[in-house]
Amino acid sequence: MSTEVIMPRLGESLVEGTVTKWLRHPDDHIEEFEPLVEINTDKVDTEVPSPATGTVLKLYVAEGETVRAGTLLAVIGEPGEEVPDAPPADREEGATQVAPPKTADQGTPKAGRDGLGFISPVVSRIAAEHNVDLSQVSGTGSGGRITKKDVLAYIEGGRSAAPWEEPGSGELFRPTEEFFGDKPGTVPEPTGLADTVLPLDAVRTQIAEHMVRSRRTSAHVTTLMEADLGRVLAHRKEHKQSFAREGANLTLTAYFVAAAVEALKEVPIVNSSWSEAGIVLHKAANVGVAVSLGEAGLIVPVVKNAEQLSLQAIAKAINDLAERARSHKLVPDEVQGGTFTITNHGVTGSLLATPIIHQPQCAILGIGALQKRAVVIEGLSPSGEPEDSLAIRPMVYLTLTFDHRIIDGGIGDHFLGIVVQRLQSWA
Repeated sequence: MSTEVIMPRLGESLVEGTVTKWLRHPDDHIEEFEPLVEINTDKVDTEVPSPATGTVLKLYVAEGETVRAGTLLAVIGEPGEEVPDAPPADREEGATQVAPPKTADQGTPKAGRDGLGFISPVVSRIAAEHNVDLSQVSGTGSGGRITKKDVLAYIEGGRSAAPWEEPGSGELFRPTEEFFGDKPGTVPEPTGLADTVLPLDAVRTQIAEHMVRSRRTSAHVTTLMEADLGRVLAHRKEHKQSFAREGANLTLTAYFVAAAVEALKEVPIVNSSWSEAGIVLHKAANVGVAVSLGEAGLIVPVVKNAEQLSLQAIAKAINDLAERARSHKLVPDEVQGGTFTITNHGVTGSLLATPIIHQPQCAILGIGALQKRAVVIEGLSPSGEPEDSLAIRPMVYLTLTFDHRIIDGGIGDHFLGIVVQRLQSWA
C-alpha cells in the first residue's frame, strides 16, 4: 500500500512553500523519518521527513515550484507499484484542488477567476496591490497555474496598472518600450565578455519582493545620531565571563536590543503597524535581529516578548536564533510576528546605512561599526567655567528608518534619543 507525501502547513499563517531540493529521487529507498525534501517558506528552509519506509515511486512537484499546503508532493511504496502520472483533481481535508505536475498540460488559464485554477494568497495580494487582471497573466506553474514569478514578471513588463492619463490631454498615454528602455528583469545584450546569469533561488526572490514592496508601501525617512559605548563596553568586560558560565555569549547586539526595548516602552507608537482600520499598537515587543547568511542572503529571526527578558535572556535568545539561522534549523514561526527590527550592519565595517523597513513594521534600527574617534567632552573648569576637552571615545552611528505615515520626525528623534541615552548611561 503506497503512502502519500503531502505538503505540510509549516506555520499558522503559512499556506504555501517552495520545493527547493529533493533529497531522494524516484527508485531511491528511504527510511521513515529520513529527510525527503527541503521546503522554503518565508526564507526558512525546512526538511520534510518521509512518512514511511519504502521506495520513492513518484515526485509530483518540481524543484523551484511553489505549492500550497495539502498538495501531493510524492508517493512512497513498494518497487513496481503503480501510481497515477498526475495527482487527483481534488483532495480531502481542506486541500481542495491540487495542481498537477509539470508533466501535465501547460495551458494558459481561462479568463475570469473561475477559470484560473488555484490562486495563492501571495499572488492574490500582489495582483490586488498592482491592479493586475490575472486573466491576462500566463501561468508557467503546474497545469498553467499562475505563480508569484509570473505575476511579478507581468508587473515588471509594465502591464500591471491602468494606463496613466495625462491631465487635460483627453488621451491615454501608453508608454512604449523605447520610453522605458530595457524592460526590468530582461537579460541585457552581451557586452562581448563572458556574462553569467545567476539563477534566482527562493530566498533571493523573496528578499527582492519584500524590499521592493516595502519601498512601495512605506514613506521611508531616516534620522541619524551617534552614541558613546564606553559604559556598555565596560559593563560587557565586567560581565562577559559570568554570562558565559550561564550559557550566554554577551554580544553588543544584546545591548542594542535591550536599549531599543526600553525606548519602545516609552514611545509605543514605534512598536506599531499601519492598517486601513487604523494604527495597530503591538502589546509585545517582538524584536527581529537581522542575520547574514553570506551569499545565501539575509534572514530576520525574532526575539519574542523581548520586553519581558533580562539582558542575559536576550543574549541567550540572540545566540540561539543566530546559530540556528546559519545552520538552517529555524522553523517558519521564528521569523514571523516581529514588531521592530535591528540590523547590525557595522559587523562588516559599515559606518552608516539606511535600512529598508521590514513590513508590516514601521521602523528599523541600524547599527554602524564601532569606531574610536576624537570627540568633544563638555566639562567645567575648577572655577566652574565651561571647559571643553578632546577625548578618544568608542563611538557608533545609529540610524532609525521609520514610516512617516505613522511616525513624525520629532517622535522618531525622541525614540532614537532614548536609545542613545540608555546606551551611554548603562550601569
